Amino acid sequence: MNRRRPPEVKRKSEAEIALMRQAGRVVAETLGKLRAMLAPGITTADLDRVARQALAEAGTVSSFLGYRGYPAVICAEVNDIVVHGIPSDEVVLRDGDIIGIDLGASYKGYHGDAAFTAAVGEVPAAVIELMAATEEALREGIAAAQAGNRLGEVCGAIQECVEGHGYSVVRDLVGHGIGRSMHEPPQIPNYLALGQFPEYDIMLRPGMTLAIEPMVNMGGYELRTAADGWTVHTADGLPSAHFEHTIAITKDGPTILTAP
Repeated sequence: MNRRRPPEVKRKSEAEIALMRQAGRVVAETLGKLRAMLAPGITTADLDRVARQALAEAGTVSSFLGYRGYPAVICAEVNDIVVHGIPSDEVVLRDGDIIGIDLGASYKGYHGDAAFTAAVGEVPAAVIELMAATEEALREGIAAAQAGNRLGEVCGAIQECVEGHGYSVVRDLVGHGIGRSMHEPPQIPNYLALGQFPEYDIMLRPGMTLAIEPMVNMGGYELRTAADGWTVHTADGLPSAHFEHTIAITKDGPTILTAP
């Protein structure tokens, strides 16, 4: 049996990375505004409206709005929603909720994509620990994204961190390459299962740009998709957390393009 070849990954020039950095800066600043809004009584549609205005004022275009028919600028991931929660005036944040907010923006045709998960009011310590472990897993994945390493080392670092804390890595959803398109090769699974993804063998080289995004469940990794065709929940109804950054591989180490 022939082993599948990994896909070709486009490397970006310094000028292209500068445009991605500009998109990433707007994403980071907008996410900061949304984080500051989080409080009981805010709706997820309120957050989406602020994001729309912020992207427009910054001269950027939403990466999400209209993508395969998606109807909003942010994805709002409340409690057991893993990804792709559609903002709504009917979804009111309550004390004790957690919410993940995923946002992408394009500047002069180049994209930046990032996400965070945060508490609304007081949440149980166990849920705070879930969010902290997920953010730690993102840091570990980024730290492994060194020129000369294989992509599988990034995937394995994330999985080791998550499972070391006793949580489950989502397996049906992955990170991705990013650049002139929001989703480019390679796929970036958050776990290592040798032979499952040819991408594991990709050698990381300067100029590659990646969106690394661990999605971590308190319970099992199984998922279910709602009737709207977008909103993905944990199958067991337990909370999920999601953190993401867009990075560039450089000879001096990974650079976060969506840092605040």
